[in-house]
Amino acid sequence: MVERLLFNVVALGLFLFLFFRMIQKNDTNYLYILTLQALGIAISFIALMVEVKLPLVLLILTYILSIILPILVILVERKGITLTEVIFLSIATFYTKIGMEQKAKEVLLKLVEKNSNSFYAHKTLAEIYEKENELEIATEEYIRAANIRPNDDNIQYKIADLFHQTGKQDGSIKILQELLRKKPEWEDASLLLGDIFQEQEKFKEAESVYLDAIQYHPENYNLYYNLGMVYTRLNDFQSAKEYYEKAAQLNSLLYHAKYNLGQIALLYNEIDEAEQYFIECLQDEELEEDAYYYLAYIAMLKGEEEKAIQYLNAAVDENPEIYDKIRKELIFQMVFRKVDKPTKNKKEHKKTKVKPNKKEIETMKHLKHTFELVGNLNNNDIKAMKIIQTKRKEEKEKERE
Repeated sequence: MVERLLFNVVALGLFLFLFFRMIQKNDTNYLYILTLQALGIAISFIALMVEVKLPLVLLILTYILSIILPILVILVERKGITLTEVIFLSIATFYTKIGMEQKAKEVLLKLVEKNSNSFYAHKTLAEIYEKENELEIATEEYIRAANIRPNDDNIQYKIADLFHQTGKQDGSIKILQELLRKKPEWEDASLLLGDIFQEQEKFKEAESVYLDAIQYHPENYNLYYNLGMVYTRLNDFQSAKEYYEKAAQLNSLLYHAKYNLGQIALLYNEIDEAEQYFIECLQDEELEEDAYYYLAYIAMLKGEEEKAIQYLNAAVDENPEIYDKIRKELIFQMVFRKVDKPTKNKKEHKKTKVKPNKKEIETMKHLKHTFELVGNLNNNDIKAMKIIQTKRKEEKEKERE
């Protein structure tokens, strides 16, 4: 009896608290909770009056409706979200889950009309717009959310990321630098800021960002790989090699690092080392054709013409367009006639390969350009040697005559 009386007193107190909260906020959505709570109190009160012991299931239900539900509402509100927001956000989440984003947006926009300072409404809207690739509108919603909660660093990071994607790099840099000033260990912020500096060809700034980040994340292979690319663009190939090797040690599947290591090894005339790296790169579809090409180049340097022909045919098989490039290379002149000409029966160049990102493309171009410069010097030496050999043959023929 005492327990039931205590239950009803607590339940009635919670009911009155929510009732006055409804009047204070002028929010009729509280009526739904108050109605359910009143139902639970009524069941318990009737059982008390007629002195009937409630079944366990019904007893649990009265506790949920009369005490647990209102307490949950109070706890949620203490976290800065109102009952109205809970209801609207729940409905919007349901629509999103079943793929009805337009309906979800309509619900959220209604919530914004009722409460323009709803952080979660703007944040959820931003996420939906971002998913739909409406990046400008998504940015605006994230900014509105940030104005409500200026100290929310995750929202600031999202704005920086979208600024980057929409070409507003200066704004992105400013936000990221402020975030890293407060949280220097923030890995994603460091990677994004370093990427932006690389895209702007501010390689010294990118180097500083990555080196700072490595102090907090010494096992992150991306940081070492990015530093390898930075040093490549700075023509510091020895440092680039050091960081590519570290990245490859941490992630054996990081074939782009191994590919760049192969090209650097060629620049230093480390033929066997370069060959090993390019052989490993054959496991990556995206790098296959170029790996075959360089393996053929190495085979020619070693005087292994048959192996070079096999590699060249494999390269052409992967990408018929490389055939013209092979024809123009002096080092392949002696074996070019044995390379299969691409035909309509050749399999098409793979179109489903994962594309490298912008910084990877630029780094690979830089290495190729550097290698071509060195290669042209080597080719000139080869050409000069052939001219000398031809003159000697002519001289010997004249002597015989």
